[in-house]
Amino acid sequence: MAQNEESSLGFWEQFYGPNMGYIEEQYELFKQDPANVDPSMKELFDQHGAPEWIQHTGNTTQAVSKSETSIDDVKKLTSAMKLVEAIRRFGHLEADIYPVGHENRQTELVQPETYGLSVEDLRSIPASWLWEQSPDDVRDGYDVFQRLKKYYAGTITFEYDHVNHEDERQWLLERIESGEFHLKLSDKEKKQLLERMAHVEGFEGFLQKTFVGQKRFSIEGLESMVPMLDRIVKYATEEKIEHIMMGMAHRGRLSVLAHVLGKPCDKIFSEFQHSPDKELMPSEGSSGVTYGWTGDVKYHFGATKEVRDEEQANTRITLAHNPSHLEFVNPVVEGFARAAQDERSKKGYPQLDISKAVPVLIHGDAAFIGEGVVAETLNLSGLPGYKTGGTLHIIANNLLGYTTNRGDGRSTRYASDLAKGFEIPIIHVNADDPIACVSAIKIAYEYRQKFHKDFLIDLVGYRRYGHNEMDEPRATQPYLYKSIDEHPTAANVFAARLKDKGIIDDDDFQQIKEQVQSGLRDVYEGMSENTTTEPEIKSMPEALTNGLDRFETAVPLDDLKTLNEGLLKRPEGFTGLKKLEKILKRRKDVLEEGKKADWGAGEALAYASILKDGIPIRITGQDTERGTFAHRHMVLHDVNTGESYCPLHGLDEAKASFDIRNSPLSEAGVLGFEYGYSVESPNTLVIWEAQFGDFANAGQVIFDQFISASRAKWGEKSNMVMLLPHGYEGQGPEHSSARLERFLQLAAENNWMVANVTSSAQFFHLIRRQAAMRGKEEARPLILMTPKSLLRNQRVASAAKEFTDGKFTPLRQQPNLKVSKKNAKRLMIGSGKVMVDIEEAIDESEENFDWLRALRLEQIYPFPKKQLEKELKELPNLEEIVWVQEEPKNMGSWDFVDDYLRELLQEGQSLRYIGRPERSAPAVGEPNVHKAEQGQIIKEAISESKGGDSSE
Repeated sequence: MAQNEESSLGFWEQFYGPNMGYIEEQYELFKQDPANVDPSMKELFDQHGAPEWIQHTGNTTQAVSKSETSIDDVKKLTSAMKLVEAIRRFGHLEADIYPVGHENRQTELVQPETYGLSVEDLRSIPASWLWEQSPDDVRDGYDVFQRLKKYYAGTITFEYDHVNHEDERQWLLERIESGEFHLKLSDKEKKQLLERMAHVEGFEGFLQKTFVGQKRFSIEGLESMVPMLDRIVKYATEEKIEHIMMGMAHRGRLSVLAHVLGKPCDKIFSEFQHSPDKELMPSEGSSGVTYGWTGDVKYHFGATKEVRDEEQANTRITLAHNPSHLEFVNPVVEGFARAAQDERSKKGYPQLDISKAVPVLIHGDAAFIGEGVVAETLNLSGLPGYKTGGTLHIIANNLLGYTTNRGDGRSTRYASDLAKGFEIPIIHVNADDPIACVSAIKIAYEYRQKFHKDFLIDLVGYRRYGHNEMDEPRATQPYLYKSIDEHPTAANVFAARLKDKGIIDDDDFQQIKEQVQSGLRDVYEGMSENTTTEPEIKSMPEALTNGLDRFETAVPLDDLKTLNEGLLKRPEGFTGLKKLEKILKRRKDVLEEGKKADWGAGEALAYASILKDGIPIRITGQDTERGTFAHRHMVLHDVNTGESYCPLHGLDEAKASFDIRNSPLSEAGVLGFEYGYSVESPNTLVIWEAQFGDFANAGQVIFDQFISASRAKWGEKSNMVMLLPHGYEGQGPEHSSARLERFLQLAAENNWMVANVTSSAQFFHLIRRQAAMRGKEEARPLILMTPKSLLRNQRVASAAKEFTDGKFTPLRQQPNLKVSKKNAKRLMIGSGKVMVDIEEAIDESEENFDWLRALRLEQIYPFPKKQLEKELKELPNLEEIVWVQEEPKNMGSWDFVDDYLRELLQEGQSLRYIGRPERSAPAVGEPNVHKAEQGQIIKEAISESKGGDSSE
């Protein structure tokens, strides 16, 4: 044997186990083309030829015995595979995602030693055995280890192990491990990114110095949020998406308004009205945002902006107004987006086009995990009636909740962990690395567009000052703030990186900062002073003070009959539940002479006639398709196939969509969603129905902060309807009262209407009036107490003439009570079910009631004072006005109507309350006790003797 052959054989003998497979693989590539392998491998093959086991046997399976793979080699390979998978799953535990506050971030889960592996062990394993798609420059297991640690444990890291759809997981893995997620920015783009960071930092610094001690909830520590939003705008405009719907709490809001929404800086400066040197006025021509007449603090306002591309296609950015109740804007924004995506011009369900709008929600780290409305909103993301094609979530993570540490604020490792239950992919990214931050947006946006699902980015930074710049954070977090005080700003960190790479020099960054400050000073100094000593006090729009009589709501009889017949048609082959169809067919003759339409029939005719007028309707609630009390049945189910059919979709006369949905078990989230939908689509009649009226109090924040006050605060107009089942039938404290008193307490400035109607025709006209008001200045929400047991009571049923003539009557005559205005000594006024109970009691009594005049207050707010005044003038011998109600004295309408009624009293007349005494719970739990109480109220109301106050 030649000497060089012997030396080659001796050389190849040093390779065994997994290394043999790697060498064999490389040699096959070498044979195809020497350029296919690394130069070092080419040199080996040139010098030593083919590996000796290939020379002798042609394959590795026949290799010499000392080269055979041992069980130890298999164990090492298995351990290496575990290590690789651990990096993918747990790399985030060691990632460099905290700018401050986490010096030691190491986990044994991603260390080779944990798996019994050394560097030499990893070097002996070919890369392709561990990572099938490994890049060419990754040659062995140790290279794999280092490269994956770079991808999963750098300043950006990923969690997607909880995503159960394999195609999504594979897509994410490929984007991450190919490096495609990482934006490759040119030097010019990096410098532009630095300039953007400098503008954000400079703006906040200018506010800090100029308006000392004023709240602004600065973005400092999270400045990268602005270029992240810039990137979303860039992608959306390139794809000609019509709307970007944004919601965020306070942190960084002013910077987002200034830099993303384009709100003029002088407008923002003017809102800091406690400036010591002058009352600031925006310069002439400075565009602003239309607000309501009472206004709000500067960091609650939203704004809109139109962005045009080169082809003049528009993308509209909307930042929703937001109260201090943080995350409650989330479902509102989702409602905005869905309204923008729905096409409502044809009958049936609206046509959803998710490409029309992208929702973006910016959360606080403490609020995201702490506020239940976040989970309610996330749950909407995949539901047919609420999905918006995926939301981009960003947690503005400043490590603190006001003064509360993470250990006291959440039970999870990360603020983002809630999203795992909804299989939402998560990126954690260091806010000091703006390139990593905008790279996170790239993968998040692409995922949303491909899979139409939510994506979450945990933007980890810090808060340079206290919660609102007025408190001292070092009192509660001294150690953390020592670290923050010593930490350079994000712009300075990024500038240092660019300087090290030679992209900028020493003077470049300083010049950028000086230009920013100079520009802001010029704006500030160019503002005029307000010479008026008193601020201008705005008032509500005049249209809200006008009456609503101008809206005609009657419908011709022939039209109603045609619609009613259409509601009874079924598709060919559809087999409904026999018992139900029998009930529904009874509605066929309700418009005939001598017949009456009950509540369900009247409601169906109201919606059908509104659709005939070309007005789209959206109605949702937990059991709304059927109705909690089985009166509606607007979605029918085939007993053979289970397929559903909505009769309102089959109407030939319908000229708009009818969107009826059973909602999830949610009040705050769904109510906020419907409110947002009504604001974004003012020409749609949006209706939300509570399962029971008192369940609405789980959405109290939406009522208090949005529905009741948004127009006065922000100029935001809604015309939505809330149906709240209400009435005392002995069902206990939780199924009696819709907490009517709370809505009346919030009633002012004609902000909404509160009604409790007692006939199907009254409901018909009221709903049609609400539809007629849509999009007009008079528009406002409607709070409507709806019946339960009365749904099938013929005393609330109405004859055809009541639908075809007249309109809604705020003050209604008590039916079946003969009126003797001359003899009337008592005027009894009440609202809702109790008045129907009284009607029944009078009908069953043989007494003469000519001493009694009774009126039903069907619209409690706005209170029909003029109509009542007119009625009182026709009662010359009136001695007393009695208010009767079934609710306890401290609830219901009494405290609200009391003042109105006292103002109307004439000399010698008295005002008296009849009803339950003051109580802490709305109703008793025992049906027999309820029945006795109700009987006592009715007895006293129709007894001619005055007696005492029933509440005593």
